[in-house]
Amino acid sequence: MLLPKVINLICVKNVARRLLISTRNYPGMKHEVYDYIQWVRPAKIPATDPLKSGDLEKMKKIDGKTLLLNFERSKLLENANELVKRKFSVELNPRKEAVRLYVDEMIKKVQRHDSDYGSMEAKLAKMTAVIRAGQVALEENPKNKKMKQQIKELIEKRKKFLKFLRRYDYKRFEYMLEQLDIKYMPAPDHFHWIARKEAMRSLTKRFCRNIKENRLDTYKHILQAQQLEFLENKIKNLEFIRNEQVECKVPVTITNEQINKVKKQYEELKHQREEEDEVRRKNEVRDDYEIKL
Repeated sequence: MLLPKVINLICVKNVARRLLISTRNYPGMKHEVYDYIQWVRPAKIPATDPLKSGDLEKMKKIDGKTLLLNFERSKLLENANELVKRKFSVELNPRKEAVRLYVDEMIKKVQRHDSDYGSMEAKLAKMTAVIRAGQVALEENPKNKKMKQQIKELIEKRKKFLKFLRRYDYKRFEYMLEQLDIKYMPAPDHFHWIARKEAMRSLTKRFCRNIKENRLDTYKHILQAQQLEFLENKIKNLEFIRNEQVECKVPVTITNEQINKVKKQYEELKHQREEEDEVRRKNEVRDDYEIKL
């Protein structure tokens, strides 16, 4: 009596072994699931990218004719020659002078007084200006590793300052976000690795769910198309059963109210279908007219 059980166990092992062999990758073979589901690993966003740093705007472009920092109030330059003014403009000076102007402009947005360059607001404004200037420089020269590392560290430092400011003074934190036009992006509570197997499982479940929903929708449309015919047959059957019960003088189980209720349902559904057909016909005529135009 033990022989059939042993044979069944051997058969189950063989089937499992065949399934395992069929799912392996051989040259010229491919899983069937990859014929229907394609997964592409999402591109990694650099730490210096504005999407990750939270900067909602780029560095403001400085006009080339703007005088250098601390030279705009010079009385000697007011009456100087145009060539001399041009010599002291941003156009004929290194890029760092334009960055200095931008940093000063950002600090003046949030400073508490004219001489405030050391408060939390001024520090955050300076960091933001330097970060945006570095992001523009990295767009022009993406291989500048030193600049990339400096900007990455500065973004992390600014995020740390914003975290403390948010904890101790939330109104000032909101004010800084609004004035500097940045978005606070804290570190996630739980880091989740992006894994191929997990993503494929999720995509497979979604694919199967879509197949199920599509088949249910198709079956639903088929039933809706047969609904009028079904109600019409139901009315005939109810009337026939009632008449037979009356003729045979047996207790009548079907009332006229039930039959009238089904008739009302039939008329309402028929009227609704006629309105839908009329709307569909008008839309088709309008589409044909637009195509001709």
